[in-house]
Amino acid sequence: MPDIIPSDAREIARRLEERREQAPVGNELLDRLDADRAPELFRRLVGTEAQCHPAEMIAYGTMLACFPRRPAADLFIRLSRLVCDAQPKLRKCADALDMPDPFESFWPPDPETYAFNGTLSWVANQGSQASFALSSYTDMVVYFSGCVSLVQRVRDLKIDAPVEFVEYYEGGASEELTELALDVVQDGLDRGDDPQEALFHARLLEESIADFWKSAANSC
Repeated sequence: MPDIIPSDAREIARRLEERREQAPVGNELLDRLDADRAPELFRRLVGTEAQCHPAEMIAYGTMLACFPRRPAADLFIRLSRLVCDAQPKLRKCADALDMPDPFESFWPPDPETYAFNGTLSWVANQGSQASFALSSYTDMVVYFSGCVSLVQRVRDLKIDAPVEFVEYYEGGASEELTELALDVVQDGLDRGDDPQEALFHARLLEESIADFWKSAANSC
């Protein structure tokens, strides 16, 4: 019989963590990082990051229009602000890496670059409040931990990286924001959202984050 998923946000998050441990999606960028390849890998990461921002802003705006109530509205507004505030910092990374404005071209051109965008947009258009909020929670937990691991690997290998790049990627997920995301998940579940659907969407988004890292690693 299929596993019964309870309508409890923190229990679903725990099950996601179990799946993550049992079947890690991986981070190909970490696997391929070394001093010789680092500059091009960093440029591709910044380029891939820039391609995600417009899709994120549209997705958060879509969800705000669908669920203009607290606590959901608080989450989507804060996520929009997080991405918006990151854009000038990402441009500084690009300048430090001798790149053109990463928001003005579709680069890198690989399909993996846009896998996250497609999944996030699909969840925003087809998913419930609980599904999108749990996907956002997973995005924060998995993406930011990957960024922290990247910066740690850079330091361990003594790779020369621009300070702008390190400062952009060294921060972890906000505990307050991840807790808010789980509160929004619970609010959706209490309103009748399907917990199995939420779990499916969140895991799918996590798998697309593996493609995000693969996009950055594809040059090598």
